[in-house]
Amino acid sequence: MRVGVYPGTFDPITLGHMDIIARAAGLVDRLVVGVTTNASKSPMFSVDERMAMVRRETGSLAGNISVVAFDSLLMDFAEREGASIIVRGLRAVSDFEYEYQMAGMNQQINDRVETVFLMADVALQPIASRLVKEIAIYGGPIDKFVPEAVVADMAARVGLLGRRGS
Repeated sequence: MRVGVYPGTFDPITLGHMDIIARAAGLVDRLVVGVTTNASKSPMFSVDERMAMVRRETGSLAGNISVVAFDSLLMDFAEREGASIIVRGLRAVSDFEYEYQMAGMNQQINDRVETVFLMADVALQPIASRLVKEIAIYGGPIDKFVPEAVVADMAARVGLLGRRGS
């Protein structure tokens, strides 16, 4: 059984993430979407909230997708899940430089796990969770970047945080 791990913070999950998840699920027998903590990214949603979002949004996709939280080295998580593949999405050359370095480091830690890069759909390449959050905080439209239910999640959270720029 070929197991792949697609790690990320998914804060929030975007249409770009959904594209990579759907395509990656077709390449493996089991795809584990690993929702991780990353305090340096100033998460808007808790890990539990992000996992619930990812589960809700991937529920209608292939039945071989599971969502698991982790707070460890990616390669330790991959080993624990029995993965032989790490899936990473690429949007731009700058993503490749960072991801290439990470893939090299991960290979040094565990050379039994390969990193596979998937290019984001060209229409989705500019989407970044960081930018989606910024647009939402300033009251801009995000419906072209995230699933419909995530628009509501973001509106509710921004309402709690208070909208900027009015």
